This record gives sequence, C-alpha cells and structure tokens, in this order.
Amino acid sequence: MGFVFAGDMPAITKETVNRLVSRRLVISYWLIPTEPARSYFQRLINDFAQQYNAPHFEPHVTVHVGNCTDTVDGAISKPPPGYEPIVLQALEASSSSEFIKTLFVQFAMSGQLQRLNESIRTASQDSSDYQLNPHLSLLYKKISIQDRRRLMGSIEMPFSEVTFDSLKAVRCVSPTQNRADVESWRVVAETSLGSFGVRRGGRPTPQ
Repeated sequence: MGFVFAGDMPAITKETVNRLVSRRLVISYWLIPTEPARSYFQRLINDFAQQYNAPHFEPHVTVHVGNCTDTVDGAISKPPPGYEPIVLQALEASSSSEFIKTLFVQFAMSGQLQRLNESIRTASQDSSDYQLNPHLSLLYKKISIQDRRRLMGSIEMPFSEVTFDSLKAVRCVSPTQNRADVESWRVVAETSLGSFGVRRGGRPTPQ
C-alpha cells in the first residue's frame, strides 16, 4: 500500500489530507457465537446483505479495538486463568445512523466480558480509549430511518442468552466507513476461550 503526500498532488484539498491521515490500521478483538446462534445471525446478515447490496461478514461482538502491534498473539493466547465461554444476555434489536451500527442486537454488560476486555488491554499493552459496548451487528449500510425501523421490527430474537466460545483478532481500517473497508478485514489470529495456543487466520469467512 503506497502513501500519498500532499506535495505530490497539488490539487489535493486539506480536508482530503486530514481524512487520509485520520484513518489507520487497528486490531479488533471479536467474540464469536456458538451454534445455533451463529447460524441464525449469519443467516440474518446474509439476507440483509443481499437485500441492500451490503457486505457479508462474520457475526461477532467486539471486545476491544486497539493499536495494530506485534503483541496480538499475547493478547489472545493469555486469557484470565480458568476462563470459560462467555454468556451474554440479549436485550433488543436496535439501529443508528452510524455505518458500523446500522442494525444490531444489543447485549447486556457482564463482569466476565469486562474482565476479558481488561485482560486484552493489559496483554496487548494498549492504552486506546475504546469504550466497551457489547452488540452484534447485522448490517453495514447507509439506509433510511424508515428502513431501519422496519428491519428492527422484523427481527425475532429466539435466544434470551447467547454463548461465545472463541476469540479472533482482526486487522481493520479505522474508522470503517464503507463496503471496501469491511471486505478488507483479515483475521490475524484466533483461539478458543479456555484453550492455549493461537491459530493463524485469513479473511473472516461468512457461511
């Protein structure tokens, strides 16, 4: 990936330069749901993606977003001792005008989730100001508020709780603003909660 310097392109605007400088590579740490929730959420994501010509992606809850460093392996290979799969309470379907939160399922905060977030921050030696807000996105697309409300009303949650048993580290562009950004995500490492050792990955693969 090459770099663009303002001096090389006299016509470039200050606004464009600021936008380019403000975007950076980060590592996003995902919790992945177990079956049958995984297949249920993946089906919703695929259906909405087809309906709105939006990107496909793997269902996940983001635990932390931090700097893109060489400490990723340590961050996900050293969960707190005795760590087990995480169970989160599903609250409601919601939406926003923000691209990365177009349509999502909100989960309740839990002490177990907060401890995992703190463990990742410590192991990755990361001081970012990421604010933990557990949710699972179902669509990344700019759509009207009427469409968002209609989709929210169409979602029937068959689970009061969802279990998450694996953790992935995904390299992303931040902020994620469009389909190309989503499709550029790459898994750099993954592990099962409670297991030892890290598996290398590739692109998140929706089913």
